[in-house]
Amino acid sequence: MSHDRQFDRPHRGGRSRRYRADDYDTHDRRREAFATPEDILKGEIIKLGEVDAIQELPRLAKQIREQVPVSVPVISEGIRIAVTEQPYKIPYYAALLRLLHDTAEGENAESSTTSSLGKQVLEDFWKGFQGYLDKLAWREIRLCIHLFAHLTVAQIISIESMSALLQSFAAVLDEFGVSYGRGRNAALSAIEGLIISGAVMAKSSSSNTTEIIKTIQNYNDSIYSSKLLVQPMMSLFTESRFVENTDEVLDTGLAVLKALDFSEFAEASESFPQPYLDFPDLDPTESAPFELPAILVPPEVIELDGLATDAGEDAQVKKEEWPHYFLHLFDDTTTPDPATPAGFLIRSNILDTIDIFEINRKECARLLLEYPKWCVLGTFRPKPGAPVPEFESGKNWQLESAVVEAVLGSLFLLPDSTHKSVYHIALITELCKLSPSTVGPAVGKSIRKLYTALADGLDVEIARRFAEWFAVHMSNFGFSWVWKEWVPDLALSEQHPKRTFMRRALEFEIRLSYHDRVLKTLPEPMQNDTNVISDQAPGPTFEYEDPANPHYDAAQSILDLLRGRSKAEEVLSHIESLKTTLEASGTHVHVDSTIRSISIHCLLSIGSRSFSHLLNAIERYLPLLRGLAGTDTESKQDILSAVASFWRLNRQMVNIVFDKLMQYQIVDPTDVVGWTFENVTGDAHLSGMRPMSLSAFEWDLLRGALDKANGRVMVARRKVAALRKEHDDSVARVKASGGADVGSMEIDTEMKPFKQGAVQQIIILAAPLTGLFLPDDSASENPQLTVALKAFASLTREQKGALARTIEGFVSCLAPPPSAGRQNPHAQTVVTEQAWENRSEWQADEWNTWETWGWYRHFCRTYSPYLRNYQETLGTVGFAKIEGSTSPAAKLMKKTWSIATGQEA
Repeated sequence: MSHDRQFDRPHRGGRSRRYRADDYDTHDRRREAFATPEDILKGEIIKLGEVDAIQELPRLAKQIREQVPVSVPVISEGIRIAVTEQPYKIPYYAALLRLLHDTAEGENAESSTTSSLGKQVLEDFWKGFQGYLDKLAWREIRLCIHLFAHLTVAQIISIESMSALLQSFAAVLDEFGVSYGRGRNAALSAIEGLIISGAVMAKSSSSNTTEIIKTIQNYNDSIYSSKLLVQPMMSLFTESRFVENTDEVLDTGLAVLKALDFSEFAEASESFPQPYLDFPDLDPTESAPFELPAILVPPEVIELDGLATDAGEDAQVKKEEWPHYFLHLFDDTTTPDPATPAGFLIRSNILDTIDIFEINRKECARLLLEYPKWCVLGTFRPKPGAPVPEFESGKNWQLESAVVEAVLGSLFLLPDSTHKSVYHIALITELCKLSPSTVGPAVGKSIRKLYTALADGLDVEIARRFAEWFAVHMSNFGFSWVWKEWVPDLALSEQHPKRTFMRRALEFEIRLSYHDRVLKTLPEPMQNDTNVISDQAPGPTFEYEDPANPHYDAAQSILDLLRGRSKAEEVLSHIESLKTTLEASGTHVHVDSTIRSISIHCLLSIGSRSFSHLLNAIERYLPLLRGLAGTDTESKQDILSAVASFWRLNRQMVNIVFDKLMQYQIVDPTDVVGWTFENVTGDAHLSGMRPMSLSAFEWDLLRGALDKANGRVMVARRKVAALRKEHDDSVARVKASGGADVGSMEIDTEMKPFKQGAVQQIIILAAPLTGLFLPDDSASENPQLTVALKAFASLTREQKGALARTIEGFVSCLAPPPSAGRQNPHAQTVVTEQAWENRSEWQADEWNTWETWGWYRHFCRTYSPYLRNYQETLGTVGFAKIEGSTSPAAKLMKKTWSIATGQEA
């Protein structure tokens, strides 16, 4: 049948219909989804308090009761959504349940014998809480506990059952080998529940408040050493967990609980809203309190893929969680003091709001600026022009400063922030747009406070994020900053953290704009200081474009071939002829290195116009790059050096090109790590025989290489798991069919001895942990799995090699053996208290060394999951050069390693 036949329809006559606008409107209305009464009620519950929560409560309670029939699941779901997504409203939902707990007017005696509507809703709410518990959704669990705690104060939930609930979470802390993430979440659930409900629980003889506090204290003491690696203010000479202008969340929570327990929770009632207390007390003889069912916090689910390395080590990686330290940028009279009940809960509410509304930063900013309406009157200062409240709580904190401090505290968590940094940065931008007159000054004060902290030991990773945030924020507001405030700091050492911050921040600003635009925003002393901003715009540096260069003609000949899009084989042939010519001249000692340098410079030159040009050049001439790289380490080091030389005025491009070379497997992550430590020169302008040290630029190169190695292993693991599942399913189908041919696959289900060979040895190695016992014909039956297992083993070796090389590199920088060519005497001195107190006299080498110590600490805490998996191998190989050393630097390196790998409690 011809495809054209479908259009050969007979003309049926008649007049074509003319459509009117009303027809479309009617058609659209037919497709509209009308909200059901249940949906409308749920929406009203969620939107409680948009005008005045206190006035809306009776109306909403009446609306709920008037629904016919009353749908308890709908009411419960609305409250559950609101509690877990709008934590600042929780006291008012407790008040709503208190109203629903009362007997309605006109309710007959028969209906009063059944449980109240409030109890029915609470029973259904508990089912949702149990679902959160089964999934270990810790934030939702903790917020539900907030509601239960408020209901305990409102006499709806019994004190005994609430006490048992909190005790169940405290019991998690006594589990053997409990992870820090699980322990912290359980402890915070118990702490915040006690802060809210402790006032009534303390009056009960059955309360176990003291025991819960003691359990949390014992757990907190057991994780003492891990706190040393994540303190915002880096201290190399002390082991104190209490650092000025910072606080750790569990330390602070415990301090609050102890103070409340000592005062019998007298201060708690003034710390947060309790609207339900305005209602009459309940008579327990008429309506018994709700008994929360007993719970058991389920264990963590650990997925075991069973894959092992060639040394028998587990390749499974579980992300390690660390203690949460927060910076204090303002004094306690300006922002809430977290060591008070009100301050602790306010910060918790703000952080929860930031976390929940990550998907909508604009809405998050709006809600944060409206937060005072959900607090006790007088908690925050009134807005300019607003009436002064009749009742003053005595706190009178500044909202905008509190919000900015919380957002930055979340951004600066170590080793990683809770969300991508761009979210926190964009959120602060939205806050400034909503209220520039009040948020702007808070942001400016925060910048100045952080800048001052740079000289007092601000962690190097926080300093890097600070520079990143500063640059992006300035780019959003016309790069307007009062740089002249910092002109006196130009007298400091070139590597002083303040000078380093200026360079990095301006480098980031240039990436977001262009050189001349940023240069014009600086005062003249900074414009003329090349250690603040380069006198050249970022761009390529093609060494062979000068006709005076002896290799100018050779470079031009290669460029002509590349521009003419000659085949890679032709270019390689031409390069070989150039190499022969140079060797015959006898004037060059390192002919191979020279040829590689010329070739890489030419290739990067044709790709320097844009990122797409770079990718096209690399992809078109992959055979050329592979031919230049060969298989030896020296060739790959030459390629990396050529890239760094070509883009030395644009360090971001060095990182990008290195990443692409690793992506296309021209070089390995281990090659990049080795090159980085062989070429470390502190910051860009330092060179020569200075002590080996790392700056943020070198750290970015290391992180890119390590992430690439770790990511490849993760992808290989997933591939093996998928293929293994596919193979197991095939075997299961064969067994289920009684050995019949299923899916045209002939699989010998009888177990036979393995053949000896490289592939079979890999399979034997994986079998004890995977449960994957393949017959000896498996290589032919499932070649994909065989290849995947080989790739996994190879990539795991590469991963361990990159990690081991990184540790060796840090040893060479911070604790070089006496035989090393480049010594670093400052590595032994900057770790002492006396040296730190005299840091005003430090020169560039001392500050470089101090920064390198910071990057070593950050490496250990960031990659601790991998270091723990391979701790025996990496510890033996990485620290071989300082085995038995008793120098202060060697001891500190090993101690840091022990904390990161969990060997030191």
